Amino acid sequence: MTDLNAIILSFSTEEQRQFIGFLEKKNKRNDIKNILLFKLIVKDSLSSKEICLKLYQSNKQNAYHALRKRLYQSLIDFIANMSLEEESSIEMQIIKYILASRSFLHHKQYILAYKILDKAETLAEEHYLFPLLNEIYHTKIQYAYLNPYADIEILTQKFQDNQKQHYLEEQLNIVYAKIRQTLHKIDHKKDIVNFENILENTLREHQIDIQDSLSFKSLYQLMTIVSISAFVTNDYLRIEKFLIDAYKSIQTHNPRNKQLYYHIQVLYLLANTLFRNKNFEESQQYLEKMHVAMQHNKRKFYSSFLLKYKLLLGLNYNYSNQQNQAISTISPFITPNHQDTEALLNLHLSLITFYFQKGELKKAQSIFSKFYHTDNWYAQKIGIEWLIKKNLIEILLHIELGNVNLVDSRILSFKRSHFGYLKRINQERAITYLLLVETVYKNPELVSQVKFHDQVKSSFKWINPLQEDIFVMSFYAWLKSKIDNKPLYPTTLSLIAEVQNVNS
Repeated sequence: MTDLNAIILSFSTEEQRQFIGFLEKKNKRNDIKNILLFKLIVKDSLSSKEICLKLYQSNKQNAYHALRKRLYQSLIDFIANMSLEEESSIEMQIIKYILASRSFLHHKQYILAYKILDKAETLAEEHYLFPLLNEIYHTKIQYAYLNPYADIEILTQKFQDNQKQHYLEEQLNIVYAKIRQTLHKIDHKKDIVNFENILENTLREHQIDIQDSLSFKSLYQLMTIVSISAFVTNDYLRIEKFLIDAYKSIQTHNPRNKQLYYHIQVLYLLANTLFRNKNFEESQQYLEKMHVAMQHNKRKFYSSFLLKYKLLLGLNYNYSNQQNQAISTISPFITPNHQDTEALLNLHLSLITFYFQKGELKKAQSIFSKFYHTDNWYAQKIGIEWLIKKNLIEILLHIELGNVNLVDSRILSFKRSHFGYLKRINQERAITYLLLVETVYKNPELVSQVKFHDQVKSSFKWINPLQEDIFVMSFYAWLKSKIDNKPLYPTTLSLIAEVQNVNS
């Protein structure tokens, strides 16, 4: 998908309407081809060549590309104007207050100037605008000797505290970038690193104290760093309490409508962690909070988070014995194009899993046929872990469908592509799993034998059931369903229930 199409298809209905109005005001003549092009891309039903013919009644590629370029620039202008109106209004108001106060100070209206600076300070504190707070405190301190009500010691302390907060946010931003780069090496380039050591050393290097008061942006970055650690180690249980406590503490001093984008991100991370720990009811409670937050500011971030929200809600339904509800929740959102490629691919793979667990194999296969890119493309877009899951599910699906030739080739391809990597990251049990799957496929008569049952039980190094990854359990459920000769979905739920009983 081109950048132009990706931007347009990310617009909500209201944003589409506003952009058309923007173009109508901008057009200086009766030529409305830019509006027609926009509407045709929104429909998302025609190829680029078909759109060109629709606009010009002939294959005028040069004119068409020039029109697309002009429309792209108009989109950038529109988005920039919207951002200035929505995001910078508070900052502009504070800057006006600072400039006005300095003018009054020059005219020796000290008390009035400080009243205006107080307003600016309150606004800047509410929105965690540390650079502007720095200017406010700088001005207050500079003229403190002329204001009989100014306490220079208190102002100096506020100035120093603000500098610490600003420094913390900047350092967290650097740490966040470094950790994300490390994850990229692990996930995309298949580099093997000691992630927990890197996390600990990076936090120490930048003197990050996680007990410090945080903005939602800083909290999101810190939660992401911690969640990446859990992702790499498959230990979400260890971080659950920290994430919840951190969120509860920030609620006491940070209004919910400030830094809304990061607030929604934080709620999603909490809901996802609780889901991975099989706390489905509590996960859905945070999802509800997330959905409420998505409605704020005229649903500004609603479309950006909709796929993530629906995906996690569907997963919670599926593992809470509400499979039909899970399917109906996410199936309407299997759209061909969306700006959130990662969430879209996860939606596809989750729906395949739901249908597979339900035994509706043809429906699962139909969705799987939409995965037409190369493995390398998927690894680059979403990561090697997702690709491994996809390839394993594909093997299981072909076994159930009886596609003999495809099973053999997919197993061979998996061994060649992933066995070396899985060994290097000490995930031999994924290798063991596939070899057992291959045994079931090639020698189905062994499944009913006690010897094979014992082999399965002794083949895995089981971890604490509370820590065991829910998706790993889902794969194991297929083997267990074959051994017990029971349907897959009830088998999966029984494994989950055993863990939840341990937790209760």
